[in-house]
Amino acid sequence: MRWLLVSDLHYALKQFDWVLNEAKAFDVVVIAGDHLDISSTVEIRAQIAVTLTYLRRRHAKTRLIVCSGNHDLDARNAAGEKFARWISKVRKFGVPTDEDCLVVNGTLFTICPWWDGPQTCAKVGAQLARDAEKPKDRWIWVYHAPPDKSPTSWGGQKHFGDVHLAQWIEQYAPDIVLTGHIHESPFRAGGSWVDRLGFTWVFNPGRQIGPCPTHIVFDTDERRAFWFSLAGAEVVQLDEPLRRPVPELTELPTWFR
Repeated sequence: MRWLLVSDLHYALKQFDWVLNEAKAFDVVVIAGDHLDISSTVEIRAQIAVTLTYLRRRHAKTRLIVCSGNHDLDARNAAGEKFARWISKVRKFGVPTDEDCLVVNGTLFTICPWWDGPQTCAKVGAQLARDAEKPKDRWIWVYHAPPDKSPTSWGGQKHFGDVHLAQWIEQYAPDIVLTGHIHESPFRAGGSWVDRLGFTWVFNPGRQIGPCPTHIVFDTDERRAFWFSLAGAEVVQLDEPLRRPVPELTELPTWFR
């Protein structure tokens, strides 16, 4: 299988267009949160309407998975914690999202919401405990924030990661965690788009300007992950230990060309 990971599009419509155009080349496309931009001059309801249209069109081309991020919150639950109510509408298109899980060719995807307080945090913990018991060949989490104390959560001066996620990774040891949230991590000294915590691979593509988003391509047959950005391209071999510095990509795979 071949997957595409992007995150933090933040209502950059040209980047949404790029993902829409590239979607057909992949078996699964994951958008790991922050579809909207709370700093935009476009009213949030208008952003939601346009984003839902893009997600519907993209899912028509390939299997799409989305989770919420901190910019996507538009409502409060009974405990007063913020959550992304609008994102549940993508289920009408057949798109799995917050609190869902999906099995694709033996790979279990667990899709976690952005949590804003202890009640939602506890629900995420329960979701992971539930899915830990399910049969699977490979376990992948879609979770907007990267784990704390990881190069994938390094902002240049300090870490901005999720402490609970780091604890859950240690407890359950998923195969892969797909994140975003910290835009600068791949571009700062001491930061990276990839990390390995025990046996768990963690990925954060970062964010860049322009019509093409930073993105990570996974090839499960060749067990490789490729990171593409304006700063260059790098590759890791998923069945080998993580090496630093991460090797530059010198040649595209034949299927990618």
